[in-house]
Amino acid sequence: MLDTLEYTSVSGQKSAPSITLYSLSTCGFCKRAMAFLEANGFAYRYVHMDKLPLDTKNEAKRILKERYQADVAFPFATLGENEHLVGFIEADWKRTLGI
Repeated sequence: MLDTLEYTSVSGQKSAPSITLYSLSTCGFCKRAMAFLEANGFAYRYVHMDKLPLDTKNEAKRILKERYQADVAFPFATLGENEHLVGFIEADWKRTLGI
């Protein structure tokens, strides 16, 4: 189901890991996370969850929670198939992404 969402792709020099960002269009932390990824040259894709129909958003959150065994808060970033980041704490993102 997550594969059917309409993502917006952002290009960058670093394509690994494969980053998908689930965000809210009005979220300051989400905007900072996106700026961080771009400033550090990461390619990523994102979807603004608040722009999705309620049923679709709820199903996507349920799948993310089940797959990553974590509560979904925004931003929620998936790194490849197994890793994830919840919220934007720059030090955590730097450590996880090897910066």
